[in-house]
Order: sequence, then C-alpha cells, then structure tokens
Amino acid sequence: MVELAILQAVSYIMGSMGVFVAAVYYIMNIRATRRNMELTLETRRIGQAENIAQYTRDLEGMGIYFELLNMEWKDYDEFERKYGSDNNIENAAKRYSTWARHNSIGAMLRKGMVEAEDVYDMGMMGTIFLWAKFKDVIEEGRKRYNGQDYMRDFEYLAGELMKVKLRRDPSYIVPDALSRYIPEN
Repeated sequence: MVELAILQAVSYIMGSMGVFVAAVYYIMNIRATRRNMELTLETRRIGQAENIAQYTRDLEGMGIYFELLNMEWKDYDEFERKYGSDNNIENAAKRYSTWARHNSIGAMLRKGMVEAEDVYDMGMMGTIFLWAKFKDVIEEGRKRYNGQDYMRDFEYLAGELMKVKLRRDPSYIVPDALSRYIPEN
C-alpha cells in the first residue's frame, strides 16, 4: 500500500508542476501578445505614412507640385505681385495648401508619429525641392507676417528627408533647376 507521505509529496509536486506550466503558458501568451502589438503598430505606422503621401501621387497633387516648382520671380516683391493672395488667389491657395500638408507631415515626423525613412520611401522627396524653391519666400513671410515658427515643420521635414537622401546617396546635391529638364552636356 502507498504511504500517505508519498501521496502528499506527489500531490505537492503535481501542484508545483501545475503552477510552473501555468507560468510558462502565461509568459508565452505575453510574448505572443507583444509580437502582435508590434506588428499592429508597424502596420499602422506604414499605413499612416502611405496615407500621408497619397496626395503627392494623384494627378491633381502632381499637377500642383509641378505648377509650384515652375513659378519664377526675381525678388519677394515680384513674387507677391505675381503670386500673392492679393493678386493670384488660386496660386496662393494651392501654395498654402501644399505648404500646410508638408508642415503637418513634418509635425508628425517631429512628434515621432511617422519615421523619416517611411515618409521618404512613400515618394516625399519632392518636399526637398519645394523647400528649396520657397525657402526664401517663407523666411520673408516669417519676418513680415507670421513669426519665426511659421512652417517650421515643413522646414524640419525637408531637412530630415535630405538626411535620408544623403545617407543613401552621399554625393547627392539638390539641382538648381529642381524639376526642370537638364540636358546632357
């Protein structure tokens, strides 16, 4: 016959094994949940970057982009006469809308809501050209009307995207012609 002491020992061992198995199961569950959360966040981050860049790839967005890059002026006064909101409301609306989008994306980047690599990969390199084109105009607008923080996140976005570009292609220089055709010598 089995002694009571042996039965008690087996009972304690079985109880301990039950607690051990439950702990292992709990740890495995936590790891699986963490992996799922990381995948969900990664998917959300990429989806957000995709949504951000979507407007730059549609026909209207591309048309506005090239229209803005093809603008020409000699100084700020000529810029205002040709494209300012007093004389050219349609161009001013396109310009401010485009700048505001880039500024919003830059704010999201600065706050860590999106990654510069993702934004770059979604086709946002044109931001660098837009900032190069309008930097002097925006800086003059800061002095005359809007203060030093005006479009700061547009500037930040262009700077961060340029850093990505230079990591990938250290010899890259923004062409003076921007999007205009450069014939081969």
